[in-house]
Amino acid sequence: MRHALLITAAILLSGCQPQAPDGSVAQPPADAPAVVEAAPAPAPAAALPAAFQGDLVAHGTEPFWGVKIRGNQIEFSTPEANIAFPNKGAAVVDGAVVWENADGPRPIKITLREQAGCSDGMSDLKYPLAAEVALGGTTYKGCAARTAEQPKEGR
Repeated sequence: MRHALLITAAILLSGCQPQAPDGSVAQPPADAPAVVEAAPAPAPAAALPAAFQGDLVAHGTEPFWGVKIRGNQIEFSTPEANIAFPNKGAAVVDGAVVWENADGPRPIKITLREQAGCSDGMSDLKYPLAAEVALGGTTYKGCAARTAEQPKEGR
């Protein structure tokens, strides 16, 4: 019987909410914690500029590094290591497209921006995008392109 009484009281109290004298919902007290709004959700792929839609690759030299951005995964690699992150989508920030993820062993932030003629510093190839990758405390700089549109020697 005692359990039934406690359960009934809990159910009745769970439906209570503070009310103003006029019967409307009362405002929270002045010393209540502020409600923090969530950051804007990443843009769906269709909302990104065409140059950033689909699979992308970025790479750089000194040191050698590479990034592959796929539909559901981001892979960062160096000659010493490979790290995979879930692709949570990108956001357009100040004219650049940014992917961020703190779920892996180290936080990663990939920033791509349009820059015709980006040079990787080791070949005569020109890429349409500049890339910057911040991983942990290290920043890598290089170039990027859509996977299907990577520049090739001789064309």
